[in-house]
Amino acid sequence: MVDAWAAARSLVLKFLEQGSSIVRVQSTRDVPYLYRASPYVPEDFVADIVHDGDLEATVAAVKAFAPVAVVAGGESGVEFADLLAERLGLPGNGTALSAARRDKHLMVEAVRAAGLRAARQLRVTDTDELAAWHRELGGRVVVKPPRSAGSRGVFFCDTPEESVAAFRSIADADNIFSQPNKGAVAQEYLPGTEYMVNTVSRDGRHHLCDVWRTGRLTANGVVDLCDALSLTDSASRVVEPLRDYAFQVLDALGIRHGPAHLEIRMTPQGPCLVEVGARIAGGGIPDCAGLGIGESQLEWTVDAYLRPERFHARAGTPYRVRRYSAIFGMVSPVEGVLGEYRGIEEIERLESFHSLITLVKPGQRICRTVDDLTYPLVVRLLHDLEEVVQRDLNTIRHLDGEAFYRLDGGADS
Repeated sequence: MVDAWAAARSLVLKFLEQGSSIVRVQSTRDVPYLYRASPYVPEDFVADIVHDGDLEATVAAVKAFAPVAVVAGGESGVEFADLLAERLGLPGNGTALSAARRDKHLMVEAVRAAGLRAARQLRVTDTDELAAWHRELGGRVVVKPPRSAGSRGVFFCDTPEESVAAFRSIADADNIFSQPNKGAVAQEYLPGTEYMVNTVSRDGRHHLCDVWRTGRLTANGVVDLCDALSLTDSASRVVEPLRDYAFQVLDALGIRHGPAHLEIRMTPQGPCLVEVGARIAGGGIPDCAGLGIGESQLEWTVDAYLRPERFHARAGTPYRVRRYSAIFGMVSPVEGVLGEYRGIEEIERLESFHSLITLVKPGQRICRTVDDLTYPLVVRLLHDLEEVVQRDLNTIRHLDGEAFYRLDGGADS
């Protein structure tokens, strides 16, 4: 498993449950910024191979374990997993389109070349060109790093001046994987509800595992901040067009094996890709999907690699929501040293409350929530009735705000 950091541990454990032994391969010598706080659990792996730039040596080291599959543990491992699988002759997505599965600009261009709806965009290297492009396009523009994740460094810009300022802050910075951005990508803003679509593939056959509707708000200077995900039943009218479009995107990007996480806007003109990751969904989504459906990308990924006959026998069967699940990220409007959260007890008393993940504890520094990496608390909800989950989501939104956070020293903001 390439780049099996702590965020991928659910997938690691699922393979271990099936009796697999896992060799961990680290695609870079240094630990990326995103994973330095919680790298991985060494005891999960029979070996840990760090790629130092000598491809032949790394391939030989992996080959010595006679692997049956190569899996990307996270976004940073996608390209190296493609390369290892290809060199070892194992099922994989090949290297011809590896860059397009990581680079946001190449990704959208590959989708457009396949005849699918795709956002208008520009690979930005020059401020004057960006300003002129934004003026000609008009409206809102999204400026983002070419290869980052977690919505880190994504700017929503209403004027050419804002786009230029966003580009300048991104162009020479490193992304969350500690790699230089080397420019930015500007894309038209896509109106409509955004959905997260999770799939697993084997031999070019795709299976839809789960679909989530995102909830969004404007806060802390971010126009389109995601604060909630709600599990959507496959019988919902929106799922079929999302599924059909997603499968075509997978084909366009050469994703024939393994999991994929797609973010798609349902615009007035139909589905349109925001971006896709050729790996398992993050943010605890598979675990929550399992609570609501009974299985998730985790089980389907294990089947795709270890039991392809079982995968093919079941692929295409519509998933059914047994219990409605939702994930809510609290949106901190404050910055400083956290004294306490006010009102957690009210959240824990909600009818659909399932669990609470505390990412920032009292005594630690809390910052304003501006992306997927700065939620201080994550609440998971689960209930038989979708209406109850939605009511409780609304209640949490009501409770969230400056009064919910007390900073040390008695200040609220």
